[in-house]
Amino acid sequence: MKHAYIFPGQGSQFSGMGKQLFDTNSTARRYFEQANEILGFDITHVLFNGTEEELRQTRITQPAIFIHSVAAFASLTNPQPDMVAGHSLGEFSALVANGTLQFEDALRLVSIRATAMQQACEQAPSSMAAVLALADDKVEAICKEVQESTGEIVVPANYNCPGQLVISGTVHGVATACERMKEAGAKRALVLPVGGAFHSPLMASAREQLSAAIANTAFQTPVCPVYQNVVAQAVSDPAQIRTNLIEQLTGAVKWTQCVQAMVAAGAGHFTECGPGKVLQGLVQKIAKEVSVDGVS
Repeated sequence: MKHAYIFPGQGSQFSGMGKQLFDTNSTARRYFEQANEILGFDITHVLFNGTEEELRQTRITQPAIFIHSVAAFASLTNPQPDMVAGHSLGEFSALVANGTLQFEDALRLVSIRATAMQQACEQAPSSMAAVLALADDKVEAICKEVQESTGEIVVPANYNCPGQLVISGTVHGVATACERMKEAGAKRALVLPVGGAFHSPLMASAREQLSAAIANTAFQTPVCPVYQNVVAQAVSDPAQIRTNLIEQLTGAVKWTQCVQAMVAAGAGHFTECGPGKVLQGLVQKIAKEVSVDGVS
């Protein structure tokens, strides 16, 4: 039985996250302290004491979750992953865990990505919505119909688990799609309280900034494959990992398909490293036969 380590993305944050790790584990503490130096401000103070509003700012949220996730993984005694994966932002944490990226390089990329995504959100009003209990192919078809009939952008963004697909796009595009999803039989189509249209063409400007930063960052051959969001399959080639990491900003997070591919490759136990238990819940809905736990 193979052991998969998985890492959460934006939305898992909470005030006080990482405080217990910082207080009780010297290895984890070093990552928090190093992060303060790299970023040039006391981000640990925000993690431990920040308000929900502060932690929801993309430029803060993404580095915060990344730092906590890597520190949680590092706190384990001799972890030996057979495979790794991360949900959206979590892919950067996964790439540190499997040795593709050094912590300091990954944190700089995450900070650039977060700032660029927040800027992209501010350039044009946009949103995301969770569609529940409607088949993926039906959601995909409705998004396509709305784009063709209105000229608005709306695309599938996060394939979280069977029956839960998040869409992303312009405010009007998402609102129109939500109405049509409900008419088509969706249990719910709920607009989410996020900063903008992540994993959609509206992140093109952020993708350009991240691409330039990735081009100047060293990527090593990993110790185990990463199952990347945009391809939902094992990747070990550093050049391909770079490409997929860039594509992810405007492409969909195929989390359901990633977990299914890991299980097909022999994963029988999943450990989530980072704040919250969101991914543990999704894995159990995708593959009921596997065991899951977490390090927070």
